[in-house]
Amino acid sequence: MRAIALIPGDGIGPEVTRAARDVVAASGAAVRFEEVVAGLRAEREFGTPLPGAVFEAIARTKLALKGPTQTPFGGAYRVNVERGGGRRDYPSITIALRKELDLFVNVRPVKNYPGVASRFERVDLVIFRENSEDLYLGRERMVDEGTAEAVKIITARATARATRFALDYMRREGRRRLTIGHKANVLKMTDGLFLKTAQDIARDSGFAVDQRVVDALCMELVMRPEAFDCLLLPNLYGDIISDLGAGLVGGLGVAPGANIGTECAMFEAVHGSAPDIAGKDIANPMAAILSAGMLLRYIGDASAADRIETALTAVLREQRAVTRDLGGTAGTRAMTDAIIEKLTA
Repeated sequence: MRAIALIPGDGIGPEVTRAARDVVAASGAAVRFEEVVAGLRAEREFGTPLPGAVFEAIARTKLALKGPTQTPFGGAYRVNVERGGGRRDYPSITIALRKELDLFVNVRPVKNYPGVASRFERVDLVIFRENSEDLYLGRERMVDEGTAEAVKIITARATARATRFALDYMRREGRRRLTIGHKANVLKMTDGLFLKTAQDIARDSGFAVDQRVVDALCMELVMRPEAFDCLLLPNLYGDIISDLGAGLVGGLGVAPGANIGTECAMFEAVHGSAPDIAGKDIANPMAAILSAGMLLRYIGDASAADRIETALTAVLREQRAVTRDLGGTAGTRAMTDAIIEKLTA
């Protein structure tokens, strides 16, 4: 039985990760979850939002299902990590995990689901986001009282890793076209390097490959998202475009995600911790459940993942037990139970 580290997270995190855990159990997948604490609860109990036990669990299991964790806006908030004889700090728990575990690429599928309201039909795209550098390294400083400075880092090595991963994924999944998003018309060195490196690697891949300046890409996505297949972007643009993509198909509540490295993988919903609705049993568990499905596919249990998606799709289509954001009146638990009922029928 495969062990998976479970990080409930903050806000609605414990509710939606519990839903995902229960649905996975009902699917018959041969996995077990080991809960470890990160976030606000960890800070209260251990004096740090990211205790060493989290890294130990993921290093042992090589897998994690993570709930959203809360990150304060602005200020001097940093997540300090002491590992391997060194001390490093990061702007958020998620970024710390991605960097420390070398989770170098973020994968976010975006597609329509029956029963989920959307302005568009036939949307089915995958967003690949380079996960390890760009402005998200958090290298900022105050130059003086009225001036702040941030450093943007792009390397050929990191870009090449993300590009090769995207191409391998596309081969496995039968995808057809890769669009590289960038701002190389202005950021000629950093985004220029990202674009050139990705184009050089993808040129002889057998796929159709094109590129878009990221602002034009945003415009095209909100006009005709069905025209795109796979997108490859640097870290910052990938984060923004991923949320835009979620909005095309029903919102963050339906958007799963994966962070993949050479040794470990961590799966998490795209949405945040939503502390304003925590504990009210109204959070949509769909993104967390779909993220768990991505995890099962990653470890080779496509059968269980398919069963979960089939059960979820049936519940969405019926519209009798879905949460408010999906047009229903059901709570988190009721929607989860409806999915489990389909799985075990």
